[in-house]
Amino acid sequence: MPDTEFLKDFLDEKADLYNHIDFIENDPIQIPHRFSLKQDIEIAGFLTATISWGTRKSILTDADKILSWMGNSPYDFILNYNEKDIDAFQHSSVHRTFNKEDLENFVKNLNRIYKEHESLENLFLLKEGETNFYHSFHRFRTEFFNNDEQHRSTKHVSSTYKNSSAKRLMMYLRWMVRQDRKGVDFGIWQNIDQKYLSIPLDVHTGNISRKLNIIQRKQNDWKTVEEMDLALRKFDDQDPAKYDFALFGVGIAKEF
Repeated sequence: MPDTEFLKDFLDEKADLYNHIDFIENDPIQIPHRFSLKQDIEIAGFLTATISWGTRKSILTDADKILSWMGNSPYDFILNYNEKDIDAFQHSSVHRTFNKEDLENFVKNLNRIYKEHESLENLFLLKEGETNFYHSFHRFRTEFFNNDEQHRSTKHVSSTYKNSSAKRLMMYLRWMVRQDRKGVDFGIWQNIDQKYLSIPLDVHTGNISRKLNIIQRKQNDWKTVEEMDLALRKFDDQDPAKYDFALFGVGIAKEF
């Protein structure tokens, strides 16, 4: 195990280096950064995070397709959605296995939710005693799909109750919750404390974390998210998610 103080200094240095406005240029977070209205940011961010697997170029291209269909006014589009609107989506696919039927169901559910809530934040709030989003993500998933587990689109929202790391949901929460002095994350959700955020765990952040001996588990699942929490919150218990930039950055730079 590396010296704890050395590892903290290393991660702090890399987080500061890569948590920079230039990060936005080639990252999916650039999509919600096109908007200023809170709900536009939420919707653009949620849909972009949902399709955030594969190459970043393809994610950006396909997010553009969705937003163009929405007239680049996602909140207005969602509030006024009509079932005939899906006919105007002229593309044969949306993003890889996320297809036109999935997109339609997501938009219908967002329409229902925004008629009941001012913000998607309300669906992610933690309950008393909760220190991570294990139960919160399950509640969101249940509410978002309106207790319909049969529709094919449910596979695009991970289930922590099935031990998923829920990487894309966690990334979305980092975008919305984290108070970022560097102008990358938005911090527009004021009722969720960033100290409860975790690292969006995937193959890349998992591999780097193992090389740094931050985690020992071999699987990239929710139990490993909790293992990583224990380590990273010792380094910064008020902003542990900032280390996402460090792990992502050293991975991209191929420092290992």
